Amino acid sequence: MKAIGTIDSSKNFIDFEIEKPILRPHDLLIKVKAISINPVDTKVRKGIKGNLAEPKILGWDGLGTVVELGSETNLFKVGDKVFWAGDVTRSGSNAEFQAVDERIVGFAPKNLTKEKAVAMPLTSLTAYELLFEKLEVTDESKGKSLLIINGAGGVGSVAIQMAKNAGLTVIATASNPQAIEWVKNFGADYTVNHHENLVPQVHELGFKFVDYILILNAVVEHMPAVNELIAPQGSIANIVEPGQAINLDQLAHKSARFNFEWMFTKVVSNTSDLQSQHDILNKVSEWLDNGVLKSTMTQNLGPITAENVKKAHELIEENHTIGKIILS
Repeated sequence: MKAIGTIDSSKNFIDFEIEKPILRPHDLLIKVKAISINPVDTKVRKGIKGNLAEPKILGWDGLGTVVELGSETNLFKVGDKVFWAGDVTRSGSNAEFQAVDERIVGFAPKNLTKEKAVAMPLTSLTAYELLFEKLEVTDESKGKSLLIINGAGGVGSVAIQMAKNAGLTVIATASNPQAIEWVKNFGADYTVNHHENLVPQVHELGFKFVDYILILNAVVEHMPAVNELIAPQGSIANIVEPGQAINLDQLAHKSARFNFEWMFTKVVSNTSDLQSQHDILNKVSEWLDNGVLKSTMTQNLGPITAENVKKAHELIEENHTIGKIILS
């Protein structure tokens, strides 16, 4: 099969031929029709040490058609249209075919183009797990306040929508007119600038504390403000590896919770709730079909080629992109 990979941490992607993957019992073999590129793609590439013996296939968002079933599969049949965010420990979606555990795959939306649909799996899974598993947002949370740090990012753009649909009041950070317009279009009630002190900005909006906080970038930088703004018995969820110790002392007397979220934990650790990602993706697919959730796709770079994958990595590393970059 055809695939795109790199043998080192550079952006020197190459087209090459490789055998189709051998299926594990719970695997689907999927013919890939579209992919999107996430920051995790660039992080994994940068983490490659030295030169690899064979190219590494990246890519953790995909959409395609099931063409073969593993021996213990029972959720799908050949011919089903599906989308997924994959497993960071396995070969990715930058290939003609990919093997993916069916328990982390969902049925693709029926009323959306593949380009708009493929932008959504990884960020939607992350946003859903942040809100409903880590922060434990429920029907009883309606009317509570949520601060999303980096609201215009991929995860933030989806989290805003899910939070509003859950009845929360959303304050999203955005630092320029385009980003402010972007988050407001997805339903943010208020915006603040994360390049300035968040505490007085949130206070000026009339909030002494906020009930929930999502940290989606620069956790070390934002912890002083987070410590001050989180409500007593409030909840914080973070997707960023700190890289150093972070001081949570101020949370102690507030009895506030601090949670880490990594979307790949369930599949990498084979947790007992692994199939929850299948269920979440099916819910996301339904929300997309019903218009409850909007796609965050903003750029289609064209066919899945080494040159276009390289271009997508370059754009993401410039840190100026809004929305998701896809190839199809």
